Amino acid sequence: MTDRKPMTLHRLREMHAQREPIAMLTCYDATFARVLDEAGVDCMLVGDSLGMVLQGETSTVPVTLADMAYHTRCVARGNRNAWLIGDLPFGSYHESPAQALQSAVTLMQAGAQMVKLEGGGWTADTVRFLTQRGIPVCAHLGLTPQSVHALGGYRVQGRNDEAAATLLAHAGELAAAGAAMLVLELVPASLAREVTRALPIPVIGIGASKDCSGQVLVLHDMLGLTRGKQPRFVRNFTQDEPSIDAALRRYVSDVKARRFPDDTLHGY
Repeated sequence: MTDRKPMTLHRLREMHAQREPIAMLTCYDATFARVLDEAGVDCMLVGDSLGMVLQGETSTVPVTLADMAYHTRCVARGNRNAWLIGDLPFGSYHESPAQALQSAVTLMQAGAQMVKLEGGGWTADTVRFLTQRGIPVCAHLGLTPQSVHALGGYRVQGRNDEAAATLLAHAGELAAAGAAMLVLELVPASLAREVTRALPIPVIGIGASKDCSGQVLVLHDMLGLTRGKQPRFVRNFTQDEPSIDAALRRYVSDVKARRFPDDTLHGY
């Protein structure tokens, strides 16, 4: 797939309108960026998950803006065609929209084409502030790992009616504020489907539903490199494939065909 055209925000919107699933994976370095690009991955997310995956931290909270800029720059050097999203880390956008702008500028100058931030409610004003200044934003609701201590751990979100209504309201507010994409993490499949139907923007699921507009997984998880018990939404794509390249291509094809995830196996 090395001859494919570079992904754009306009093309992502077309895919959403045509109900073509979007295949996203996290990526943290130039070598894997090249491999993911050649496998046909639509979007790469330089996630603050690098704190746990690469740095050995127990959460994403210790990750700094300098860390994110470094890894974004590495991925940008290896990528040719995928849409590149950079996570705004904990503490880099919470103080004010002006702080968020400076942090977003840092990641955009490092090579990101979009920035991602977590949470709803108060973040809508920040999203509006950034998008009005030409910075594409991906929102993130459900389990928001930067708030893991406030959430009481890595738990499924939106299980009761009140929590589901709040999440749905926050999703609508973020889309209205200009968010061009939403990551929805660790929520019941029925709620994920409702959010996806309600929003005019792509909803990318992780532990959500096959009916989302696309899917994302942590690269090291789907390659079977992460040790210990894994969340039920994770699938090791190397189990039935002879190489990393083949596993990545299988992930893309299974997302595109809506064979992954299987809500009965990977959903809540």
